[in-house]
Amino acid sequence: MVHVAEQRPFHVRFGWGGEDLAVLGPVSDILVIVDVLRFTTAVSVAVTRGAQVLPFRRRDATAGRFAARRGAVLAGRREDPATPWSLSPADLARIPAGTRLVLPSPNGAALSAKAADLGTTLIAGCLRNAAAVGDLLAAEVTAGRYIAVIAAGERWPDPSGHEHAGPLRPALEDLLGAGAVIASVVDTGALPRSWVSPEARAAMAVFRAAEPDLHDELCGSVSGRELLNLGWDDDVASAARLNADPIVPVLHGGAFSASAGQVR
Repeated sequence: MVHVAEQRPFHVRFGWGGEDLAVLGPVSDILVIVDVLRFTTAVSVAVTRGAQVLPFRRRDATAGRFAARRGAVLAGRREDPATPWSLSPADLARIPAGTRLVLPSPNGAALSAKAADLGTTLIAGCLRNAAAVGDLLAAEVTAGRYIAVIAAGERWPDPSGHEHAGPLRPALEDLLGAGAVIASVVDTGALPRSWVSPEARAAMAVFRAAEPDLHDELCGSVSGRELLNLGWDDDVASAARLNADPIVPVLHGGAFSASAGQVR
């Protein structure tokens, strides 16, 4: 039986977090994970520099072992001077080409790991690479493939107070990033309205309304204010740079790297 939440028969779909990933992932040919502040923005910046990024669900003892087995460097916390790389896209703007970086995050990386388990083509999308992702996806959709753009969102604490373990908190910055990707697909491919789900059209409309003031919108968002309070306004500014990166990070062999061409 077809579940209405699968958003069939639309070719371009939109959803939130692991809940919609579980429904849309198995019925889509291509998945785009969007975590603007900061995972997929960090991926876009690093891959544009020629690095490879291996997503990992959490930063704990297992992350170090995972990095060692794969000949990679484990990203740390930005506030830790002992670790050169972190989720900060501003810092990753100087990562050397050829670096293999394990990048844990509780939202974007965790969702990427779940999506990888589905065996579906996986792309890291954000505001910085929306046009590049849209160009690639437009041809795929025109050829009859189905895509789902998943906004990562955040997580409330669970009842015991554990961070990132509770219910989904939709995040404005991810809605804007997802909407930017969807708008680029629609504009590049001149897709008929009937191919784009109402959920995807709504995300696109929010992006179009915010596009003239993206930096201010990100600064005013809950996640943006959290970063500003930490003094990381450069990360917010980096994330707001629409179409700054001309590459598409695609997951190959467990690592995001630059796409060599169309997704197949």
